[in-house]
Amino acid sequence: MTFRTAIDGLDKVIRSDIAPPKVILVTGPPGSMKTSFCYTLMSRYLKKTGEFGLYTTLEETVQSHLRNMESLGVEISLNMQISDFTDLREVDAVVSQEDQTDYIAFIEKMIGHFKRIHGSKFKIFALDSLGALYSLMENTSNMRKRMFYFFKMLRDNELTSMVIMERSLNGDSQLLGNEGFLVDGIMLLGLDRSRGKLVRYLQIEKMRATDHSMEKHAIEPRKGGITVLGPIFDSGG
Repeated sequence: MTFRTAIDGLDKVIRSDIAPPKVILVTGPPGSMKTSFCYTLMSRYLKKTGEFGLYTTLEETVQSHLRNMESLGVEISLNMQISDFTDLREVDAVVSQEDQTDYIAFIEKMIGHFKRIHGSKFKIFALDSLGALYSLMENTSNMRKRMFYFFKMLRDNELTSMVIMERSLNGDSQLLGNEGFLVDGIMLLGLDRSRGKLVRYLQIEKMRATDHSMEKHAIEPRKGGITVLGPIFDSGG
């Protein structure tokens, strides 16, 4: 089992294995199924391999997230820990600025904790989402340097990391820290309405040391999660 075979049809887009460590931005507009894609990939991969993964959601509670995934028919992997920051956010709402949580440092401690428990079996990490992380941070100065070291920490732990980031269809893959330049891969989950109906698609914009298509491939929710279909049009548009 590899990442490219964890989702039906993904091997049409990613032709060679994604070797860790990798930090991958999963970008796209609202409604493009970024969360569903990441969760489907993680859950299926972990179920087949018996390895461990950590899914950190900053925008939803664990219960809300699980209900959404259940509605898609995605099986819940027992090897995946889902963590939310609801309690921390509630505390930060009532304490002084000096006592606010350093969320980047907190995530790093979480990863260190699970690495000590699961060792080399800890293979996948997902952060949902980068925009939510920035919104929780009081100080967003010098973010390029901070994100460089954050992504370095993920690589140092030999993880394949998926970082979800909201992005308009014609927008750049950057927010505050030149993220698109710092990561190893960018997956765009987009929405196409040019043919009179809504088509969701996946496009790999870059993936270091990996053979991949750059065409847009249609995706759709099916029983058990996301399925990748064929190209929706050629690379010329």
